[in-house]
Order: sequence, then structure tokens, then C-alpha cells
Amino acid sequence: MPTRLLSLLVLLAIGLSVPVQAQRSSLSGTLLSADQTPLDGAVVTMLRAADSTFVKAAVSEANGAFVLTGLKPGTFRLAISHVGYQPYRSALITVDTAMGQQTLPPITLRPADQTLNAVTVVAKKPFVEQRLDRLVINPDALITNAGTNLLEVLEKSPGIQVDANGVISLRGRSGVVVFIDDKPTYLSADDLANYLRSLSSGAVASIEIMTNPPARYDAAGNAGVINIRLKKTTVKGLNGGASVSYGQGRYLRSNNSANLNYRVNKLNFFTNLSVNTNRTYQDLTIWRSYFTPTRQLQSNFTQNSYFKRALNSANLKVGMDWYVSDKTTLGVVLSGFRNRNLTPITNNATISSPTDAVTGRVEALANRDLLLRNGSVNLNATHRFDTTGRELSGNVDLITYRSMQDQSLSNTIFTPGQPVGQSLLESTLPTNITIQTAKLDYTHPLRAGERFEAGAKRSQIVTSNVAEFFDVVDGERLPNYTFTNSFAYHETINAAYMNYALSQGRFSVQAGLRFENTAIRGDQTGNITRRDSSFTRTYNSLFPTFYANYKLDKAGKHLISVNYGRRIDRPDYQSLNPFTYPLDLFTLYGGNPFLRPTFSNNLELYHAYNNKLTTVLRYSRTRDVVTETIEQGINAQGNNIFYSRPGNIGELTSYGVAMNGSFQLAKWWTLQLYTEVTHNAFQATLYNQLLNNSGAYWYVAPTNLFQLSKSWSAEVAGTYQTKVYTGQFVLIPVGSVRVGASKRLWAEKGTLKMSVSDLFYTNQPGGTILSIANSTARWYSLLDSRVATVALSYRFSNGKTLAPRKTGGAEAEQGRVKS
Repeated sequence: MPTRLLSLLVLLAIGLSVPVQAQRSSLSGTLLSADQTPLDGAVVTMLRAADSTFVKAAVSEANGAFVLTGLKPGTFRLAISHVGYQPYRSALITVDTAMGQQTLPPITLRPADQTLNAVTVVAKKPFVEQRLDRLVINPDALITNAGTNLLEVLEKSPGIQVDANGVISLRGRSGVVVFIDDKPTYLSADDLANYLRSLSSGAVASIEIMTNPPARYDAAGNAGVINIRLKKTTVKGLNGGASVSYGQGRYLRSNNSANLNYRVNKLNFFTNLSVNTNRTYQDLTIWRSYFTPTRQLQSNFTQNSYFKRALNSANLKVGMDWYVSDKTTLGVVLSGFRNRNLTPITNNATISSPTDAVTGRVEALANRDLLLRNGSVNLNATHRFDTTGRELSGNVDLITYRSMQDQSLSNTIFTPGQPVGQSLLESTLPTNITIQTAKLDYTHPLRAGERFEAGAKRSQIVTSNVAEFFDVVDGERLPNYTFTNSFAYHETINAAYMNYALSQGRFSVQAGLRFENTAIRGDQTGNITRRDSSFTRTYNSLFPTFYANYKLDKAGKHLISVNYGRRIDRPDYQSLNPFTYPLDLFTLYGGNPFLRPTFSNNLELYHAYNNKLTTVLRYSRTRDVVTETIEQGINAQGNNIFYSRPGNIGELTSYGVAMNGSFQLAKWWTLQLYTEVTHNAFQATLYNQLLNNSGAYWYVAPTNLFQLSKSWSAEVAGTYQTKVYTGQFVLIPVGSVRVGASKRLWAEKGTLKMSVSDLFYTNQPGGTILSIANSTARWYSLLDSRVATVALSYRFSNGKTLAPRKTGGAEAEQGRVKS
């Protein structure tokens, strides 16, 4: 039914376009400097001659070309602006639809008066921008983001929840795919959290939250896509910037970044570097109660775990663009990171009777040493056939991950007053992942206001995982065949898409269809106590998308939009791995080779007023949600334990409303307000237990920005979130208040920022676990969330703005690596 509906809508859109094609035209031209060099990145605005009202706008390409499409007959002027050049205003231009596409003679811009060099224009972006297809977060807009890491920025972002372990969900839903510069991260939840902690907020240009990306994007991510765009300076000459910071909570942290760009003739070199040190802690307390099948209390369990994390990381990205000709550009991007995470964990567990008499106690010490390395190569090419926008682009990516984790777990077991046993378990867990992707995209403008896109992609993923466990007895390491294992995983995805877009007057529509074929194979090597096993799976899926916008008035103050999309969330690569290994003496973690992919249908309705206030209604239906599940069991010693593993939860129904607005309360006071109410309902039969977890949560995030003087500004902001219902868990309410001040230095080239996060130490997560047979459980964490930070940044530039190029073809694979 969705495919038939999509076809009818596309045919209807094409039919609607027929009677108006003869009334539309397009205007193209080329911009040159005084030495006849093409100018890219110039803003070309078409104004109605009679009253100078805005009609259309475009940005010139690398070859200086610009195109204004979908024009009605009339008389107009062009207003052109470009950094370093005098504003240009054209003579009267008559658009005649009988001529179809009209081409102007080349336009030459004159250099700006050198006396203007002392004038600096500072544009302020809001922290949150609601666009029709995505929510855009601008980290630099908040003083309190200075000196923080990217995971901390995400915690402040609307609709995003980050738990104590760094696991990211969107509006209470798992299945979020995280991209860096349009390329997936290919990391497990734990490794992704460590990677995001290793990125300085100063290296990030923007964060895009897309709940329903168009067909050009991979269909992965049933809850949505978070795309993080790193800074890339786009001006000719030598330019860049740097940021250094020092933060102090209970432990120190320092997040530092730099970016550099050099453009000469037909070559453009760019780089982005960050070096970070983060010391933090988690003080986690878990309470469990165990019952007989007749619901009689059997025992109580309390465990306190203190994690002291030390993360040292370095990230580097370097690239080059070669403008071979006005129509062809080639590029190469090399990137990689090295993260070292040392985490000693102290555990103290107590088992008590129904009368609270202590029957046993365990003292444990775990040491984890994780080294994660990544390297990637991207080769890209773009060819523009003409000035109408007809374009062919290609990307090839080769990405490797190497992970090595060494861990030791020692336990000392006590009965009241007496030690009765000791154990030491050591393990080595290497993981190797290789990902290859190739992607081709073609864009073809049709008549005025119409555009057709098509493309194809192939990705191949190979993972190798080894788990070697040893019991240490009297100083001798003996193989532990209960946990020792090895697993290889192969996956191939072939995809193709088509997309059609039409824009006519107040109305625009876009419809697309994506096909994806998935083939996977998993092989587990046995040992002397376990047989070999393997599985294969192949499935084909169609993913339609549809968008429609309509301006209710000529001025465009009121705009309504509707969009629909079907999406998939494939299991993490190693979630299919049937490994089982101990997190501690009372908790085991295991994979699940029987996981099914998640499919969701998402519908959204927008209303935007004057580009200042946006309201969004959302509805989604999801089946086979992949998320963490908890099951109660008994180990070989007869003790009650919990199994944690990924599982499918039958169905999720989610709906809600969100509003985002910017309000100028005074000349010096701006309020940015985002709020949403979302209702989630999870229903499933999980380990023979009925799960019915439903409820609404409210999230509000006011940000007050104060311009105290020309060089001083301040910020008072906060967030509050009520209970969140997600999967098998109910999360407790959390909130925080943050304050900051900023001082501009050195003729606007430098900025000093000071801030304190979580001022009242209230952003401490916790929750309860539902539907566990014969058990109840809850937890609470204390985090190092109150941090005072001082950050200093400096930027320099001596050229003219260029249009940034989009590179990268691996849009969905990088969020699915799990170690």
C-alpha cells in the first residue's frame, strides 16, 4: 500500500506540473573577479523591480555559475554579495517565459575598499534551528558548550537522551544512527560514547537531527539520524582557528581542537585536529529483589560500583580538493583516531535475607584497558555537466577499526565475617572490522522547478571477534572454555534509489523510493566444550519517502509541511555474536544471533510561522524494536544473576508534539525555547513476561542569552525532563541548570568563555527495570556533571568564502559496530 500510494502521489505531482511549465523560466549566469577568476560562494538574490521584494536566491558554484529556477514573467534586479567584494546591483532584467532558460553575460565584481578591512560583522546563530527536514544544533551558540566534549553537547540537545553509559536515544527510542560528516561511525554504543567524548565541541560546526531523511540517504536508523558536521574553513588563502580549554569537576578534563585551510590556485588543503583528556567517574548503585514463583520474597541484592574513567584521545582529519576544471573536482580525505580508555571498577555487593540479615558479600575489582584505533580513506569526484545543476558524483570509502580490550576481574566472596573463596578471571578481546563502500549519485534538473535524482550504493562489512578467557589459579592461567569464543561476520548491502522533486509557487513536493538488499552470514568457531555454529539471512526491503510543503500566504509567514518515511534499524554487527561474558559476578552480557531488523513508519506534520516559531506533530509505528533486555537466571553456583542481551521488543507506538521558537524579549535579551511532549507505548512478550510500558514525557529547554555590552555576553540555560518510558526501562526525571559568560578579544578574532554546568548537581540518571520474572530491579547513578570550564579560542582568515563540498559515501554502516 505505501508503494502504490507513493506512485500515485508522484504521478499527481507530475500532472500538476504540466499546466504551469509554460509559465515558468530560469535565469543563469557566471560571476568573475577582476582578474577573471570564477567566484564561488557568492549570494545571488533576485528582487522584484517594482518594490524590491525577495523572489529567489542562489549561491554560485566553484566555476562561478549560478541558476535561479521556477521564475514567473516579470521585471527584476539582481543583488549580489560576496566577502571581500563590493555589493553589486544589476540593471533591470526582464524574464520572458517564451525564452525558457535565459543566460546573462558574465558579471564581474569589484574588490571591496581596503578601508573596510577594520569592519567586522558577527552573525549569531540560534542554538536550535527548526528546518523542514531536520533540527539543526549550533554548538558555538552556547557559551556553556565551550571546552566540553561532543557527548556533553548532545546531552543538551532537544529530544536526545544520553544514559550514564553514554547510550544515545531520541525521544525515548533506541535505533539512532550517528554520522560524522555524512559518514556513519560504525561503532558500538560503548565505543561510540568514548569516541564522542574524544571530540571537542570546538571542532563541531553543527549537529543535524533528522527523523525522516530523504531517499538519497541510507534507510538505517528507525528512530532517526544524528549527523555531526565538523568544521571546515572555506576561504581562499591560509586561515583557520584553534580552541583550548580546562575544566574541573571532581576530576580534570581538557578538550582542544584546531582547524586549518589553505587554498591556492586549483588546490584546497584542509585539516581538523583534536587532542583531549577526560577524567570522570560514575558512582552506580543497583538494587535487586528476588522472589519465589508464588511472589514470596527470597533475597535482596545491593551492589555499588565505582567507575573511574581516564580517556586520552587524538583525532585527525586531512583532505585535499583538486579543481581539475570548472566542471570537475576530485578529492581525497584521510581521517583516523586513537582512543585509550583505562577504567578501574570497584564493586561491593551484599546479599541479604527477607529480614535484611546479610548472608553473603562480594568484593570485586575489575580493570579494563581499551585501545580503539580507526583509519579511513575517502576518494570522491564530482562532475557538473552544465550550469543547470546536472551533476554526477561518486564516493569510495575504505574504513578499518582495530580494538583491543584487556580485562581482569577478581572476586572475593565472604560469608558473614569470613572469606570463603577467591577467583581471578583475565580476558583479551581483540576486534577487527573492515568496511568498504562505493556510491554513485546523479542529479538532473528537468523543467523549471523540477529535479530528478537517482543513485546506487554497495557496502561490504567483515568483522572478526575473538574472546580469550583464562582462570588464574595459583599464578597459572588456565583456558576458560565457558567464555572463550571467536566469531566472524560478513554483510553485503546493495541499494538503489530514485527521487523526484517539484517546486511551483507556494507548493513543493518531493517523493522517493529506495530499495535495499541485505545478505549476512555469521560463523562461530567452537572449542572443546562448544560446537561450531553459523547462520545466514537475506532480505529485500522498499523504503518510500514523501514530503509536501505549502505556503498559506504570499509573504510565506505561514507554512505547513507533511512528510512520511519508512526506515530500518539493522542490529549492531556484534549484537548478532553469540558471545557471553561476565560484566561482574552477578551480571552476564551476551549477544543474540536471532535478532531481526527493526522497521518503522514515521509521519510528521509541521507548521512554521515567520521562521521564528515551529510546531511539529509526530506519529510513528515500529515493530521488532532492537534494544537492551534483561532476564533473570541462575548460574552454575546456584546464585541469582541477570542476563543482559540485545533483543526484539514486539511493537512501539509513539506520538507527540514539539515546539521551537526564538523570542526577542528585550534588545539585549533573547530567549530560545524548545519543548516537546511525547507518548511512547512498548508492548511485547519478553522471556515469557508481558511487557506493557507506556507513558508520556515532557522535555523543556529554555536558553536565555544576554548581550551585556559590545564585547560581553552571558547565558543562563537549563533542561528538565520527566519520566521516560523506553523498552524495558522507566527513567527517572532529570534536569540541570548551567551558566556562562563570554568576552570577545583581539578585534573579534578571539573569545574567552567561562561556564559552570549542572550548577545544582541534579543531572543524575536512574530508573527501574520492568517485566523480569520473579525479580524487581532499579538503579541510580552519580556522575561528574558539575564542571567549571575556561576556554579560549582564536580564529584567523585572509581570503574569500568558498562553497564547501560534501564528501563521503558510507552513510549508514558506521553506527553498527559493537565490541
